[in-house]
Amino acid sequence: MDVLQLDVSGRPQAWISAREAAVLVACDAVAWTLGDACAVLRGGMQRRTGLQSRIELHSILAVRGSVPSRAWRHMPALSNFKLFVRDRHVCAYCGGQFSLDDLTREHIQPTSRGGLDSWMNCITACRGCNGRKANRTPEEARMSLLYLPYVPSLHEDMILRGRRILADQMEYLLASVPRSSRLHG
Repeated sequence: MDVLQLDVSGRPQAWISAREAAVLVACDAVAWTLGDACAVLRGGMQRRTGLQSRIELHSILAVRGSVPSRAWRHMPALSNFKLFVRDRHVCAYCGGQFSLDDLTREHIQPTSRGGLDSWMNCITACRGCNGRKANRTPEEARMSLLYLPYVPSLHEDMILRGRRILADQMEYLLASVPRSSRLHG
């Protein structure tokens, strides 16, 4: 189980393990929590009270102070997995939905012709369409795009990372994802 770590303003910072979350709670570094309690960790017995120590972890926690972010970038890192999820496993040329093994990262402007390996120049294509387009632009290949590329927001990127996201974490993240995003579907 992963916990969604936020800064005090509510901006996602990282996915952290339950162990990392427990350390933050034990060090009194948590400003506030959201979501359901997703785990209870029990420790040793206290000498004075005879009670067992207990840390209740919530699925979303905000860390007080300035914590160096592991996730906050101007632009999320591009990977095939996140690209295919962004595009919902749909080929931008034929519109077919494919499994991961049948998809490729397609550069709208080929890299051999100066195109960048970036969110705005990459779309998902099936192997057949990618081969048919070859080293040409969509216009030259007479293959029109069914959808346009876009750069995911930080909240979308946290979803695209492919974690097992709990319902309350997904609700929190989706609340800040633009309605025009393909993740609302």
